Amino acid sequence: MQRIASSILTVLISIFQFSFAFSQLPATDTIGLFDQSADIGEVGKSGRVLFNKGTSTYSVSGGGTNMWFAMDALHYVSTQARGDVSLAANIQWPSEDGDPHRKACLILRQTLSPDSAYADVAFHGDGLCSIQYRESDGEVTHEVQSNVSGPRRVRLEKRGDYVAMFIGESDEAMRPSGGSFRIQFKEPFYVGLGVCAHNNDRLETANFSNVVLERELAKSASPKIESTLETISIASTDRRVVFHSTENIEAPNWHPDGQSIFYNSAGRIFSVPLKGGEPKQIDTGALNRANNDHGISPDGKTLVISDQTQSGGSRIYTLPIEGGTPKLITEFAPSYWHGWSPDGKTLAYCASRDEEFDIYSIPVSGGEETRLTTSEGLDDGPDYSPDGKSIYFNSQRSGLMQIWKMNVDGSDQTQVTSDAFNNWFPHPSPDGRWIVFVSFERDVEGHPANKDVSLRLMSLADGSIKTLAKLFGGQGTLNVPSWSPDSRNLAFVSYQKVFK
Repeated sequence: MQRIASSILTVLISIFQFSFAFSQLPATDTIGLFDQSADIGEVGKSGRVLFNKGTSTYSVSGGGTNMWFAMDALHYVSTQARGDVSLAANIQWPSEDGDPHRKACLILRQTLSPDSAYADVAFHGDGLCSIQYRESDGEVTHEVQSNVSGPRRVRLEKRGDYVAMFIGESDEAMRPSGGSFRIQFKEPFYVGLGVCAHNNDRLETANFSNVVLERELAKSASPKIESTLETISIASTDRRVVFHSTENIEAPNWHPDGQSIFYNSAGRIFSVPLKGGEPKQIDTGALNRANNDHGISPDGKTLVISDQTQSGGSRIYTLPIEGGTPKLITEFAPSYWHGWSPDGKTLAYCASRDEEFDIYSIPVSGGEETRLTTSEGLDDGPDYSPDGKSIYFNSQRSGLMQIWKMNVDGSDQTQVTSDAFNNWFPHPSPDGRWIVFVSFERDVEGHPANKDVSLRLMSLADGSIKTLAKLFGGQGTLNVPSWSPDSRNLAFVSYQKVFK
């Protein structure tokens, strides 16, 4: 009996050793769609993968403290790839036990180093689904949080330099989650499945089923452009999806009460709760051609819009914030609103008079307009400093479009930025510490839609500039004031090409 028991034990040990070796397969072997499996970073417990060929399910177990900041710890099942790729799967946590921040991921990695540049779809233990990314080796991780919790199926897609997440109940029902971002991967890079326990004393397992890896993505000559209303923290640069739409939406205004965001779409003005939900159309009476130059009074009671319903030229109107009959403010067209003085008495706007675009101001009750700039070339995008003493604007007078500043009477016009970008639509923060603006590449004329742009933040204390986000956008992304009342966050609109 002892010999039989010993033989059984020997067989069991051999099976265990084979299973362990299988989980650490070298690049010459295969695990379904993938050809290698290994721990990345410092993990307290070694990970593994079990592939069920019959059901095409990958059970991936991973340890590690986190995938965040500048270093990752996880188990990664991967293969190399080039060009445009997508990876989709149904993800399930077999156990409800475990850290709510544990992550089961679809991952693109530049290398297998723990500090590698990467982008992933992270399905958390508590149902949170987000895109995470580290733009370059050793930099900190950022994320775009979806407004949908616990989707049944997820897909990570790379097209050119843009990465996006899709969510849904099935392949046929999947849609963009919103919040795509720009990141460059050198070829070849890695694509695969990963699990991080978020607790280095544990080993967490996630099941990835119906896994589909596509290396040749379908393209269309005319992809659909979809819109995402987002917020971004200026401290962490992490983003959150508020509302995604298959229609074109533009120019968010954050309501002074901090609870809702206004935007325009198809000539109408809408509000949507900050926490998400269905948008509500604002009654603008007979006006139905509102453009993306609109805003909210400092006291939150009045809405200002620029609309071209009458005579085809954009004019400025005010109306109650909850909707009502618009009141005409500017007699002449075109006039495009951009700023409201902190005391609530004056509006600043861009207008073309005698074929020259300049900055003007006018009493909020209407009356005679005052011309503030007279230089040749386009002056646009005026917005007041929170102390009411200055107006920031963008001007092309020095060659490229740059940010300028002047006193509210138009005196002492001085250049604020001087770099290799075309900088548009400066918006000072309510606390007076920052200016945010949108930057186009130097060869882009005007502020067109569907371009590679960056949201950039300037410190008024020392003039330093940092990039908050790189995205597909432009016209409609950041035309008007969009700061949160506490100056900690911004609202903006990103866009995405969707190939059907």
